[in-house]
Amino acid sequence: MRISKLTAWMMLAAVCLTLPALLRPAEATAAVDAGSRGAPPAAEKLDNSTCLICHGAKADKLTAPGAEGKPRTLQAIQENQFGKGVHGEMTCVGCHQDITSSKAPHKKGPAPKANCVTCHEALWETAKQQNLTRERARLGIVVQNIEAYKNSFHARPSTDDKTRPNAACDDCHDSHYFNVPPRGTSRRTDWHLTVSKVCGEQCHTDQLESYAESVHGVETMEKKNPKAAVCTDCHTTHSIANTSKDAFKLLIIENCGTCHLENFLTYRDTYHGQVTKLGYTYTAKCYDCHDSHKILRVDDPQSKVHPDNRLETCRQCHDGKKLPLATAGFATFGPHANDHDFKRYPQMWIASRFMHWLLVFVFAYFWVHSLLWWYREYERRKEGELRPRVRVDELPLAEAKQVRRFGPLWRLAHLLFALSVMTLILTGMAVFYSYTDWAPVIMKALGGPQVAGIIHRTSAAIMLGIFFLHLVAVAINIWRNRKTFRWFGPDSLVPNWKDLEDAIGMFKWFFNKGPRPTFDRWTYWEKFDYWAVFWGMAAIGGTGMLLAFPNVTAAIFPGWVFNVAALVHGEEAFLAAVFLFTVHFFNNHFRPDKLPPPDIVMFTGTQSLEEFKREHTLQYRRLVESGQLEKYLVQAPSQPMTLGSKVLGITLIICGLTLLVLVTVGFFGGHTPHSFTQ
Repeated sequence: MRISKLTAWMMLAAVCLTLPALLRPAEATAAVDAGSRGAPPAAEKLDNSTCLICHGAKADKLTAPGAEGKPRTLQAIQENQFGKGVHGEMTCVGCHQDITSSKAPHKKGPAPKANCVTCHEALWETAKQQNLTRERARLGIVVQNIEAYKNSFHARPSTDDKTRPNAACDDCHDSHYFNVPPRGTSRRTDWHLTVSKVCGEQCHTDQLESYAESVHGVETMEKKNPKAAVCTDCHTTHSIANTSKDAFKLLIIENCGTCHLENFLTYRDTYHGQVTKLGYTYTAKCYDCHDSHKILRVDDPQSKVHPDNRLETCRQCHDGKKLPLATAGFATFGPHANDHDFKRYPQMWIASRFMHWLLVFVFAYFWVHSLLWWYREYERRKEGELRPRVRVDELPLAEAKQVRRFGPLWRLAHLLFALSVMTLILTGMAVFYSYTDWAPVIMKALGGPQVAGIIHRTSAAIMLGIFFLHLVAVAINIWRNRKTFRWFGPDSLVPNWKDLEDAIGMFKWFFNKGPRPTFDRWTYWEKFDYWAVFWGMAAIGGTGMLLAFPNVTAAIFPGWVFNVAALVHGEEAFLAAVFLFTVHFFNNHFRPDKLPPPDIVMFTGTQSLEEFKREHTLQYRRLVESGQLEKYLVQAPSQPMTLGSKVLGITLIICGLTLLVLVTVGFFGGHTPHSFTQ
């Protein structure tokens, strides 16, 4: 090829101009070039392309000093994945604002290091100032998560490196590729299934190993079942709490219940579940029985709740030290028994149906009885119908006398019995209705379930003691009067045919179809009150004893006895409470002919002649005809005694009605235990 003379001269000139620069040092060359242009040196370009020259996936591996001087490998950035993340449109120095030089080691400016928290909080503040909170609502959710994280266990300083938290945002969310797929998409499902792997591989390797073998882990990691639990379903996403704290122990129960609702509700029916609902954690929780991470199916021989392993599991708590040692029946107790599955729990089904119909019969009969009685008495008073009166002037000193109905021991026994029963209702129903707002308040005031349990059992001992002393006294009385005592006579509390006739006669009178029956020493409703206590002592007292000594019970009976005992104990207590504070209070204090309350005969032991004749006409006539009435006449109670009795009566009525309100709120206030769930 031939070169023209013009081209040759041009090439020679270029070499001459370039040669001095090639012979100078590089710094001098840059200065001369800049000086020749009359401009300052060019600033370094810190765009993403520049950063990826060293930090990209194709670059050599980079390291930096880590904890205790040990080198740590820096992450290599996949450009394609970065572009798909939520931060894909940002520049590297948008987060790493402290980097001011592209050359390693980087020069650092005064700006803080990259920090997810401060960045997102600043963005949210800007959004609020610009009134863009609706358009950038996602930022608000992020800030809420940040607040939850700040109070979490993850945010606390690591024990290995105090300069770092236990887990930072980018430990769980890769800050370069982070991108939560939209809900309802298959990508969201795939992302959800990776949660346990992220938690386990990053920090919790031992837990991941156990979880992988569990029923949850098999479902998510092998079967790809998105409905099975991953770490965040139990531990939450950002409010990660210390697992040794009560708050977490209580939360984990609720989280289990989001998936296992039926088992959760039946667990709440047990004493274990009622105590935890009250906010205390010393009773068994889900993971105490089922394990925390290695949860296996019941039929798995390695499962803690397999029939062969249950007794040993129960003995984790019932170890013979703090609690009596668990005996054989514990293994067959149904912690998730219900009363609507006859095939699996026939005893519970039968017991619940019996209690259900007992409650329906008692309340239906006596509430109708009370309402009709109130209406009939109200109509009588409205019509001005006069009560029958006795001519007290015909009796010597009658104006200062009253009829003795109850002696001092009977009155004291009644008072102690009433106080013990009310205490039992308060302490028992606070557990029975643990899901109400009032129950935790009562329990805290009592000093917690353990103290309340002592109060409950002490009150039960008083109630049962009074009952048995009463039986002894009655037996002695019958023995002393064995020659004259008649089992079905007027002085006996044993029901007879006249009681049935009186009950029918009262309903006729309610509908104005006949006269009001005349009663003897005991009315049929008083006899019902009396004998109901015998049933109550057998039902409530008997089941209470079975529950109070579980190791003895389980050594004799199978575990389902606990389930039936708990059901009967709770529902019979409900029956007693509602009956006492509605029907019993009405019969003795709130009938129109008794107003204003209270009736104090049970506190003073005496009754006016007028009321005695009206209420117990046949006994009055018999005493008058036999000339024995004066034997029963006593001095009327003093004014202080009368006033004190009224104050005591009103106080007990207020306490009883308050308990009735609490029980009513519990019954209608949410999940109701046992047979009322249907």
